[in-house]
Amino acid sequence: MTYVERVLEKLKTENPGEPEFHQAATEILTTLAPVIERHPEYEKAGLLERFVEPERVIMFRVPWVDDKGEVQVNKGYRVEFNSAIGPYKGGLRFHPSVNLSIIKFLGLEQILKNSLTGLPIGGGKGGANFDPKGKSDGEIMRFCQSFMTELQRHIGADTDVPAGDIGVGGREIGYLFGEYKRIRDEHVGVLTGRGLSYGGSLVRTEATGYGLVYITEEALKVRGDSFKGKTVVISGSGNVAIYACQKVQQLGGKVVAMYDSNGYIYDGNGINLDVVRDLKEVKRARIKEYADIVKGATYTEGCSRIWTIPCDIALPCATQNEIDKTSAETLVKNGVKYVAEGANMPSTLDAIDVFQKAGVVFLPAKAANAGGVATSALEMAQSSGRMFWSFEEVDSKLKGIMVNIYHAMENSAKEYGYEGNYVMGANIAGFMKVADAMMAQGVV
Repeated sequence: MTYVERVLEKLKTENPGEPEFHQAATEILTTLAPVIERHPEYEKAGLLERFVEPERVIMFRVPWVDDKGEVQVNKGYRVEFNSAIGPYKGGLRFHPSVNLSIIKFLGLEQILKNSLTGLPIGGGKGGANFDPKGKSDGEIMRFCQSFMTELQRHIGADTDVPAGDIGVGGREIGYLFGEYKRIRDEHVGVLTGRGLSYGGSLVRTEATGYGLVYITEEALKVRGDSFKGKTVVISGSGNVAIYACQKVQQLGGKVVAMYDSNGYIYDGNGINLDVVRDLKEVKRARIKEYADIVKGATYTEGCSRIWTIPCDIALPCATQNEIDKTSAETLVKNGVKYVAEGANMPSTLDAIDVFQKAGVVFLPAKAANAGGVATSALEMAQSSGRMFWSFEEVDSKLKGIMVNIYHAMENSAKEYGYEGNYVMGANIAGFMKVADAMMAQGVV
C-alpha cells in the first residue's frame, strides 16, 4: 500500500459518515501521488497526515428567536484547516444541507484554492444549517448576531477572516460585522464582502463570476479561440452565475440557460440578464417567472436536465455534485468543449473522468472559482492599508491573478507528465506552496 493509500484509508476510518470530505480528499491526494514519489521527505515528515487534518474544528449551537417569539436552535461550524501560508480564509455557508462533512470538504479545497491565488492566505470554511430563505430581515439579523457571538472569539484580521458563501450575502455580512464590532470594539478587516460604506472592496460581488470567465477566456485564448459566438449554459442564478453571465455576454458569448433550486429557464435568443437580476436580486423571486416575462423563453421543473441543452461551454455555478456521469456524457455527446467550475466540486469524480477522456478542457473549481477569495484577499490588503482601490484597479488585479492561475496549473501538469490535466495541475501547483511552507515551519 502506498503512502497516499494509507493516508486515505486512515482518513476514511477516522472520519466515518463524511462522504463529501472523503470525495474531496480522494480527488486531491490521488493526484498528488507523483509529487510524493518525487519528494520522499514528505512521508517522513507526515506531511499528508497533517495536510488532511484540520488544525482546529469549532462546532457550536446557535440559539435565536423567530418572529413568533419561539426559540430556534441551529448548528454552527468553523473549520480552520491550514494556516501555513497565511491566516485562515474561506466563506460562511448558511444552508440546510450544511454539516461537518461539507464544511471539511470545502475547507480542504480552500487550502489549495487560496494557495493558487499567489496571495498569503490559508484555508478555512464555516457556516450553519440555517436557511435564510423565507426568513424576515429581523430573523436573519438575530440569527447572525447569535452566530457571531460565538464565532467572534475564534476569528481576527490576522487569524481567520471569513467571507460569504451560499446563503451569506451582503445583508448577512453586514449583520455579522456589526455584531463583531459591537462585541470586540474593533473596526478591522475581520470579514470580507463588506459593504462599500464600511470597508468593502469594489468588484467583490462580481469577483467569482468574473474570475471564472477570465480563466476560461485564457484557456480559449491559448487555443486561438474566444467567447465570441459561443453558446454557454450556466447553472445557478446567484452572484456567481449572474456575473459570469454578464461577463460572458460582454465578451460576445450567448448564455441560453440558467436555473435556481426549482428548475431552469431556456432562452434561445440569449438570457436577458436585466430580468434575471431583477427577479433574483431585487424581488427575491423564483426564476420560473422569467418565462412569463420574456417571450419565447421556457421553464422546466427540475434542474438536472439543464445539461441536456447543447452548448460549447458549460459553467456549473450552483452546488456540489450537480453534474454526474450521465450529465457529463450528455454534454460531451452534444458537443461541449470547455467546462469550468464556478461552484465548489459541482462535478462528480466520474463526470470529471468522462470530460477528460473526451478531451474536454476541464477547469476545476479550486482554480476556476478562485476569483472570489482572491478579491477577498485584495479587500484584506485594502483594509490593512486603509486604502480604497478603483473598480478598474481591482478588476485588473483579479484578471491577472486568474491568468496566472491558469498558467500555474498548466505548467505544473506539464512538469509532472500530465499535460492538459488541469485537475492534476491545480492540485500540484496549490499543494507545493503549502508543502514548502509546512516543511519550513517544522512539525506544527
